[in-house]
Amino acid sequence: MEQQKLWVEPVGSIIVARLRGICTEEMLLECQARVLVLAQDTHQVKVLYDALEMEAPDVDLVFLQQRLEAETKQKLGSAQLRSAILVPNSRIALLSRIAFGASGDGEYRVFYNDMAQAIMWLEGRS
Repeated sequence: MEQQKLWVEPVGSIIVARLRGICTEEMLLECQARVLVLAQDTHQVKVLYDALEMEAPDVDLVFLQQRLEAETKQKLGSAQLRSAILVPNSRIALLSRIAFGASGDGEYRVFYNDMAQAIMWLEGRS
């Protein structure tokens, strides 16, 4: 059985978005749509993007994520997302910083293989 490539669910007070394998445009659009719906429905603004098992995406997807982040900011208004991005290596870390930090005003942080620290940061304990 093929392992699920995208999983987005609320876990406690955090929305967890887990991406595995090769990321596609459809997968990225679905992920962002699910995160947005959960953020609006639950009023949770803390998001953990788990990319530990994701392969480095094409640069076009990085720019797509930039646009999605800008759209999300407009849709959520004053309730901005606080995003922790969990990555396995420096290449995905760099691409994540480009994707999430392009506008310069987002609240995000990249973590290397450290889920505990990412959760502590999301909860404001680090």
